[in-house]
Amino acid sequence: MSVLVTGGAGFIGSCVVDRLVADGHEVLVLDDLSTGSEANLAEAMESGLVRLEVYDVRDPATTDLIAGESPEVVLHLAAQADVQASIDDPVHDAEVNVLGTVRVLEGARLGGARKVVFAASGGTLYGDPDPGRLPLTEDEPHAPVSPYGLSKMAAGCYLSAYGALHGLAGTSLALANVYGPRQDPHGEAGVVAIFANRLLAAEPCTVFGDGGQTRHFVHVADVAEAFLAAMHRADGLLLNIGTGIETSVNDLYRVMAASADGPDEPERAPARPGEIRRSALDPSAAAGALGWTPTMGLAQGVADTLAWFSRP
Repeated sequence: MSVLVTGGAGFIGSCVVDRLVADGHEVLVLDDLSTGSEANLAEAMESGLVRLEVYDVRDPATTDLIAGESPEVVLHLAAQADVQASIDDPVHDAEVNVLGTVRVLEGARLGGARKVVFAASGGTLYGDPDPGRLPLTEDEPHAPVSPYGLSKMAAGCYLSAYGALHGLAGTSLALANVYGPRQDPHGEAGVVAIFANRLLAAEPCTVFGDGGQTRHFVHVADVAEAFLAAMHRADGLLLNIGTGIETSVNDLYRVMAASADGPDEPERAPARPGEIRRSALDPSAAAGALGWTPTMGLAQGVADTLAWFSRP
């Protein structure tokens, strides 16, 4: 089928594009290349099935382009995804994540798209809930505490409204902490990419606080499978995409240091104010609605990520 992927030159988006190409779909990528890279699409472009258009989703021309292309499905991953940047400049964050989403939805509607699959943020959507409720289900109240979380929640609400108003099917995937090959170890990078880059460069890794804070890691290959499954199923649903397993930063460091032959202990620094102590999502609803379950364990996923970071 014809699939349009916004943010398709980015870390997660390009992995989704690779998976679409493997199934023989024709793919149009929209990306402003502010954080993505044409290099991420190099292999997919060789297939002849992928075309890249450099567009900013905030631009009204984005709507016209999508409408003119008339894709069957739109996978919307373009976003301002840095929480701190959203705090520093909430207007820019809202322009990209809210206005940009409306531009994309309008293009999908006008072009007769069947469905939009949206990359929601499982890490910020539920705020900082009582750890006793972990892992969180989709019934957890939505209570984001950052402009980024608020803008992604608003974008998901627009997707639901377009379903009610225009019959445009939609699925929101609330992603846990995604990691894997192609993740940038700088900027908005996750801790796995940061540790991988520093361990392979024989540079010290820093753990803030006591390292007992937990995160919920899911490999990008599993995330890509969820997006493909959602093209055909789970209309109207918000689904958590993760493993349901909490991993402390200390344990993550130990696994990665062992794989990279790094020091037994990281450097320590004071805890960062406002950091969420524990995080985990319950993915069981996705198993029923999408037929999706994660397949990549942390040890295997870390080894895969380190191998990519150590390539020539």
